[in-house]
Amino acid sequence: MGSGQRTTGSSESKTRTEHKMGVVDYKGLRVYRLAFEAAMQVFEFSKVFPADEKYSLRDQMRRSSRSACANIAEAWRKRRYQPAFVSKLSDADAEAAETEVWLEFALRCGYIAPDCYAKLRDHYDHICRQLRVMMDGAEQWCSSSHEAREQLADYFVDAAEL
Repeated sequence: MGSGQRTTGSSESKTRTEHKMGVVDYKGLRVYRLAFEAAMQVFEFSKVFPADEKYSLRDQMRRSSRSACANIAEAWRKRRYQPAFVSKLSDADAEAAETEVWLEFALRCGYIAPDCYAKLRDHYDHICRQLRVMMDGAEQWCSSSHEAREQLADYFVDAAEL
């Protein structure tokens, strides 16, 4: 096995490989980087929305996509207290899910191409799943150890795919 990889001990996931990476700050989290890049993509494609969507769909979508990133950063700073950490990750998850809803509206209104929608929908699905992994393993993030390790879910998007 390559360095940074190990096989889990549970019987149902013996063949699954977990990758762990050291994380210094929230900007080092793959989930943050994916959320940030997805928010920037939302910003770019929403520039061409009709003017009457300026204060509704466009702003709501931009706000929720950016809020997902901000909540991940806030969660990182609240790691000293596990319930606060999980609460902020839950907020990030809710904002990412809200963005998925706005993306579907944009698709149905004809403001976004189906392939762009599918790519962003997949990214937000990955973001939500990774946030769930972090919430479920909050104790590893909130330990007294100064070294946080990011556990990547098997389905996680590689940064090169962004």
